[in-house]
Amino acid sequence: MDDLKSKYLTQIADAADEAVLEDIRIAAVGKKGEVALKMRELGKMTAEERQVAGPALNALKSEINSALAAKKAALADAALDERLRSEWLDVTLPTRTQRRGTIHPISQVSEEVTAIFAEMGFSVAEGPRIDTDWYNFDALNIPGHHPARAEMDTFYMHRAEGDNRPPHVLRTHTSPVQIRSMEATGAPTRIICPGGVYRADYDQTHTPMFHQVEGLAIDKDISMANLKWVLEEFVKSYFEVDGVDLRFRASHFPFTEPSAEVDIRCSWEGGTLKVGEGDDWLEILGSGMVHPKVLEAGGIDPAEWQGFAFGMGIDRIAMLKYGVPDLRAFFDSDLRWLRHYGFAALDVPTLHGGLSR
Repeated sequence: MDDLKSKYLTQIADAADEAVLEDIRIAAVGKKGEVALKMRELGKMTAEERQVAGPALNALKSEINSALAAKKAALADAALDERLRSEWLDVTLPTRTQRRGTIHPISQVSEEVTAIFAEMGFSVAEGPRIDTDWYNFDALNIPGHHPARAEMDTFYMHRAEGDNRPPHVLRTHTSPVQIRSMEATGAPTRIICPGGVYRADYDQTHTPMFHQVEGLAIDKDISMANLKWVLEEFVKSYFEVDGVDLRFRASHFPFTEPSAEVDIRCSWEGGTLKVGEGDDWLEILGSGMVHPKVLEAGGIDPAEWQGFAFGMGIDRIAMLKYGVPDLRAFFDSDLRWLRHYGFAALDVPTLHGGLSR
């Protein structure tokens, strides 16, 4: 046994890697190893011999196993040290010049819009994308016969037979967030509601899911003049121009009265949009004074408070500013498109530092 002990402890100490160490383990203490064979010989010994040989064999097996475990740990530590030496990184080196990832234009424009309205005192409000038809339609003074409530235009959630709960829809606009915000905070208030919305439409300028931002301001002396100023400041900041001309055209929305579509003066020279000059007009959003019934639905007394609201498509204004020809490309997940139209991860838009590249 002294010879076995010396033999295997020497082999273990000289083992160069874990594969060799495993071979030694099998040869020494495996089921058919030399120590196991010695233990089988105990049956041929007398009782006195077994009392001496048995404990000695167990001690030998334990010592070999301990040596194997210690050597395995040492090999693992050596491998880790070598890996650390070969895979070191100098954190003082300059960053890579090639961008690996980019910020999606919709995410960037959402941040731009938020930065602009934050400077004017608007906070951001959010709400669920799946909402009841009361918040999505009824509270916004949209009657039951309105075409927008038809299943060909709105995605309704499936209801099991006998389910008496109010119908739920994928929200068709972010206006339900305005109702929830009025319920939660009351008046006065000044919020914008950016987020994804859903409608059953799909072509070059429409997709079943797109993004909107809506604004709401309620106080005791708010008028259309305040609305006009806010929108002028937004357009100037967003398109980064010194002056703009806005044209308000009378329109009809169930949730505002009076209502107006808003156009901006522009020109299309060589297919490039230039805002604030030229003889063309481009519709960019809808707006108006909040309907008294909408204020009542939000728990606000229309005899005491009044306000304005507006809404625009984030995807649409992103297309206009950055020259994206097809709305569907926003959702194609094409890396070449994202590298072309995307923004650097650290390009955070601010009014003092610049909104875009």
